[in-house]
Amino acid sequence: MEPDIITVGLDGSPASLAAAQWAADEADRRQSVLRLLHAWVPLAAETVDTPPERDQNAAARQLVRRALDEVRERRPHLQIIEELVGAEPEPALLRAAGESRMVVLGSRGLGTWESYVLGDVSLNVVGRAEGPVVLVREAGRATTPRHVAEDGAPPAPEPRVVVGVSLNGPCDRLFAFAFDAAASRGLSLQVVHGRPLPVQAYTPWGIDPDAAKELTKEADIELRDALRPWCERFPGVLVQETVLPESPTRALVQTVFGAELLVVGRRMHRPLLVPRVGPVAHAAIHHVTCPVAVVPHD
Repeated sequence: MEPDIITVGLDGSPASLAAAQWAADEADRRQSVLRLLHAWVPLAAETVDTPPERDQNAAARQLVRRALDEVRERRPHLQIIEELVGAEPEPALLRAAGESRMVVLGSRGLGTWESYVLGDVSLNVVGRAEGPVVLVREAGRATTPRHVAEDGAPPAPEPRVVVGVSLNGPCDRLFAFAFDAAASRGLSLQVVHGRPLPVQAYTPWGIDPDAAKELTKEADIELRDALRPWCERFPGVLVQETVLPESPTRALVQTVFGAELLVVGRRMHRPLLVPRVGPVAHAAIHHVTCPVAVVPHD
């Protein structure tokens, strides 16, 4: 039986070191092997008699060693594999995704335009990986709250896992990842579904409350039916259902404050000329500061 591997991609940035720590915690939680992967195109062939001062891979080794030392400081008993790959980062990470439970990457939170111009590797891997990809930022886990207390202090966040669900098709892999993540952490799972109001619900004086109530009721029933088998499979996970008459993106971003992890889906089979990452996942990657897991599903 092959080892259960969680792979983290390293590039030496503070964000990738934060990703390594998150991946180490996840590997420890699941008793998995942690793979520290650094892809570097000019990687030289190794020989046993190469003196240290002539080692062309010294910088790459040092980069991985730094991450290893930081991880070992917190998780001394964790099983770790160090891997240097002579390849472009994107194909190396995509190969790793096919061999791992998940791939974990640092996210610098680039704006939309910057990501497309710079060819953000993380975004490309998210859009093409066969398995889940988790993006971790360097700083804090909480997003900027929509509401604050009267004294200006943000409300105390409730640790939980949040998953955004569209209900437009099967999403078993998404539910499986989200429920498993909540169960392994001993946290509740908040399932968020946003459904925009139809045009006829808008009136000159505002939103028709009856139309909004009817739409929310229908969505509640659909969401409950979709969740039933998973609640039976994970009876120890407390599930909170949140249905909002909003766009899926707005519904998710405004409910994720305080979450330990946000889980969103990505359709594996999308039409040509359509971005590989949908608008909800794209917004989460760029605007949510807690770790974001993007799970490909049918």
